[in-house]
Amino acid sequence: MTKPVEEMMKKVTTLAILAASVLASSPAFAEYPERPITLIVPWSAGGGTDAVGRTIAEGLQEKLGKPVNVVNRTGAGGVVGHTAMADADADGYTIGLATAEITTYKSMGTSQITYQDLTPIGLVNFDASAFNVAADSDWEDVKSALADIKANPGKYKMSGFPVGAAYHLAFSGFLNDNGIDPKSVPVVPSQGAAPGFQELAAGGVDIVPSSLPEAIPMRQAKRVKTLAVLSDKRLDAFPDVPTVEEAIGKKAVGGTWRGIVTPKGVPDEVAKKLEAALKTVVESSAYTDFMSKRGFGVKWLPAADFEEFMKNADESNAAVIKKLGLGE
Repeated sequence: MTKPVEEMMKKVTTLAILAASVLASSPAFAEYPERPITLIVPWSAGGGTDAVGRTIAEGLQEKLGKPVNVVNRTGAGGVVGHTAMADADADGYTIGLATAEITTYKSMGTSQITYQDLTPIGLVNFDASAFNVAADSDWEDVKSALADIKANPGKYKMSGFPVGAAYHLAFSGFLNDNGIDPKSVPVVPSQGAAPGFQELAAGGVDIVPSSLPEAIPMRQAKRVKTLAVLSDKRLDAFPDVPTVEEAIGKKAVGGTWRGIVTPKGVPDEVAKKLEAALKTVVESSAYTDFMSKRGFGVKWLPAADFEEFMKNADESNAAVIKKLGLGE
């Protein structure tokens, strides 16, 4: 081999080695994740959603081998945090804990952001709404309650939430699906179930839709009874409470929920790795024990099912919000 040809071959070899080195270090070929991940929580530190987010973060950190840092981005009823999730770089290093409110903003006129601006990874929680009434209520079952409400529009009131909150929309949707104008049951707004139950016990309202764990103190005190739960099956912790479908033969599912999402456009391989890790976390005893202790319901839906779940919630909420006259 002549010297010029030998030198040329050396240059070609050197260039090939450099090219291979660049490709090997390129983010497109790197093993995700290479660095810490940020988990955006759209509600304040110390609250229930924050607690769920931090538990998920701990589990993902263990499964993925990189720190997962929780950042609370609060404001405007969750709009600020959900917008931050959607606006982040679509590289898998910013994820979010989306809540039920993401399926209400556009219909309520508070923001144009919707679930379609996010990539679903998995549903991690669902807290079904329960149909709670005073222990001395004349209503002994759902059928008699619905018949009475329908026959006496405006007579009965509900409380336990701000107007337009998840439990308000869930119960209003349930009424609407059973031929009752949801506006015919006025809301006495409250900042949560506890003051709503106090109002119920005092006779100021007639219904408090809430999660069943929130009703435990008043149920144990024999001041509240639960006619049914808006769930597809009875809750393990409350086997005495029938589902609406059992009570009236017509299915009704509604409540509040939380799920992990990423910005739109995250690479498929990243989304799939997150989904697999998240499934393992949600099925772990650490997560289920924590959720049980806090009274939260565990419900896992993989990405495709979670997307369908949000689509259905968005459509249902839009119809109810319009019926209630709460939108633009």
